[in-house]
Amino acid sequence: MLAANIKGTSHGFPLKIEVFVKEERTTVFHRDFLLNVLPKIHWTSFWTAAECLGIHDLPQEVPSNPELDESFLRCFHHALLEVHVTEGYLICPDSGRRFSITKGIPNMLLNEDEVP
Repeated sequence: MLAANIKGTSHGFPLKIEVFVKEERTTVFHRDFLLNVLPKIHWTSFWTAAECLGIHDLPQEVPSNPELDESFLRCFHHALLEVHVTEGYLICPDSGRRFSITKGIPNMLLNEDEVP
């Protein structure tokens, strides 16, 4: 079957997160990396995902001068790099399809009965 024949979704972003188990792993803080990746992040979606993970100390909007806000960068670092979902689901907001996360790995494949 050709991929073009598979029906897609038009409102499948961002995926919702349902967390059963999460882990926190300390990583080295890299200010330059964070400032480089920050403009590439869809902040509203990231903030919403962080809320699903129980991270409530991120602001709803990026500060006007994030390079000057050490506290913000440390919270961003924690949410981006130190919190890992090990068991749970990613949920498509359009179709309601639930993709399992097992041992930290999301399974984004469709079941046979879901392929047209």
